[in-house]
Amino acid sequence: MSDQSRRPRKPAKPYRRPQKDPVRILAFEALRAVDERDAYANLVLPPLLRKAREKEGPDKFDGRDAALATELVYGTLRRQGTYDAVIAACVDRPLREVDPPVLDVLSLGVHQLLGTRIPTHAAVSASVELARVVLGDGRAKFVNAVLRKVAQHDLDGWLEQIAPPYDDDPEDHLAVVHSHPRWVVSALWDSLGGGRAGIEELLEADNERPEVTLVARPGRATADELLREEAAVPGRWSPYAVRLTEGGEPGAVDAVREGRAGVQDEGSQLVALALANVPLEGRDEKWLDGCAGPGGKAALLAALAAERGATLLASEKQPHRAGLVAKALHGNPGPYQVIAADGTRPPWRPDSFDRVLMDVPCTGLGALRRRPEARWRRRPEDLEGFAPLQRGLLRTALESVRVGGVVGYATCSPHLAETRAVVSDVLKQFPETELIDARAMLPGMPMLGEGPDVQLWPHLHGTDAMYLALIRRTG
Repeated sequence: MSDQSRRPRKPAKPYRRPQKDPVRILAFEALRAVDERDAYANLVLPPLLRKAREKEGPDKFDGRDAALATELVYGTLRRQGTYDAVIAACVDRPLREVDPPVLDVLSLGVHQLLGTRIPTHAAVSASVELARVVLGDGRAKFVNAVLRKVAQHDLDGWLEQIAPPYDDDPEDHLAVVHSHPRWVVSALWDSLGGGRAGIEELLEADNERPEVTLVARPGRATADELLREEAAVPGRWSPYAVRLTEGGEPGAVDAVREGRAGVQDEGSQLVALALANVPLEGRDEKWLDGCAGPGGKAALLAALAAERGATLLASEKQPHRAGLVAKALHGNPGPYQVIAADGTRPPWRPDSFDRVLMDVPCTGLGALRRRPEARWRRRPEDLEGFAPLQRGLLRTALESVRVGGVVGYATCSPHLAETRAVVSDVLKQFPETELIDARAMLPGMPMLGEGPDVQLWPHLHGTDAMYLALIRRTG
């Protein structure tokens, strides 16, 4: 008998059930919804959080758990480009050959290792446990091996390895370091102008978690009322804005639940305020929001119109979005109307309105802080799809306003193809118009450029990158 046969065999390790971690399972489910269904995290996450609280109970799933789950989801999505490059350096196959659920678990693990203060051993073990629960033991071993390689360097160490030198390829360097697609970096840089410092500040701002901003709808709520909320501070620019500095849950605010206030970025508030601030000669009775969904700007415009005895018509093409507009306007102190209509084929007569807002559909590159997944979904060719619609809606706006009235053309994108190019092209067809200096309609705001249009920026103004051109019809 050989020596080997005499040796006692080591007892097999008893099977251990994987430990279910509700926070990381929730984050994984959110990422899968974003990937599989093209869902938006800001729409998917709240119901998942409610479900977790109901299932686990407030003692096992509290505010800290909700905050961690939110950070894991948004942090992973914001840094997806960087993390993909890190993972690619640690696997022996192209990323496209890694199953998407495995890649989601890996990305969550990489974010914990490189983007949070979670200790290395805890980040790896928690990610491996998640893999055991949602992927099985075999794939969990793969996750463990990859994350142990990732853990050998911090984020700066990895960036030195995976990002090309700035001097060799500035756009690709910024794309990897700041986790934006290269074409988005290029487009933002063109719109922003200037050197390296400005674009880096903008890209960094896109990767920061934005504060929750509320709007007090005039005649229904006041900023002073909202300021009584915990950790609430005044907005930077809008007199109706209040910021919740510690994240805050808007649904816990009475005025928000009752529809007297809403969640609205300060940039969106400023677009409505600037249009309302333009001096007019003659009547000021009929206002139009021609792309009103989901209703934030319409609700503010309707309230401002009511203060002057004017009426707002809010038009939205999609019936379900028109329903959201009606909900936002319900309770407005003055008269208003909500209709479902195609703004390029309007049911109203030309020359009908004194003020018109057209906040047109766009790529949304100005709101990447709030919708980080949008940067990975958009493609340069999307601009071609939006271009005819944007021009058509601006033409409708100029035809709908009376002589002497004013049109506000707005986008939540700073891309020059969606902003100045649209305005320039359309105004060639409408020679009897003039651009108004929009900067004068936003008193006290710095760094608004050379005008006459206005481009807001996250890194300069703390808002989404809203664009606004104000146009008066002169004949």
